[in-house]
Amino acid sequence: MKNIINQSHTGQCLCCHSLASRRHFLKSLLPGAVALTMLQSAAPAQAEVHRAKALVLSCIDFRFLTAERFFLGKKNLGGEYDWTALAGASLAVTGFPHPSDAEAFWDQLDISSRLHQINKVIIIDHQDCGAYATMIDPNLSQDPKRELEMHTDYLNRAYKSIRDRYPHLEVELYFATLNKPEFQTIVPTI
Repeated sequence: MKNIINQSHTGQCLCCHSLASRRHFLKSLLPGAVALTMLQSAAPAQAEVHRAKALVLSCIDFRFLTAERFFLGKKNLGGEYDWTALAGASLAVTGFPHPSDAEAFWDQLDISSRLHQINKVIIIDHQDCGAYATMIDPNLSQDPKRELEMHTDYLNRAYKSIRDRYPHLEVELYFATLNKPEFQTIVPTI
């Protein structure tokens, strides 16, 4: 109460008042200095380690989400996988025609590998892909044999790129059909 009275009489707060001591000022800084010292010496928080069995790369096409989840469940992954979706899947890994797609994939693979210690990458391409139609041939899905050959080519390119950078990782390649959700294994030829 005396401090409030002093302030109202002089028009100054205690820190600016002529009676305020250096000792009072230093005592008010002490708790902050102690807290800062403790924070600087504390170890940074680290996330708990969680292991995933694989990184799955699929296309963004919503028509395949249910079938993909069912397929991955049958592969005994138990939901323990990281999932990345990029238009064209294998096409994106090669960076054609957008290098930023490949960059996004490599960033995700790096994080998945370091953070979740994956041991496998699964890439799922699919029939009637809009990214392939847009970037390669709008009539590609009209010729199923050529369409499969084109996807197989880009899946193989993705396989080689991943194995070059991460030789310890297994890579599985699949091609999903549209009308009857089947997942054909694509055996790497590279």
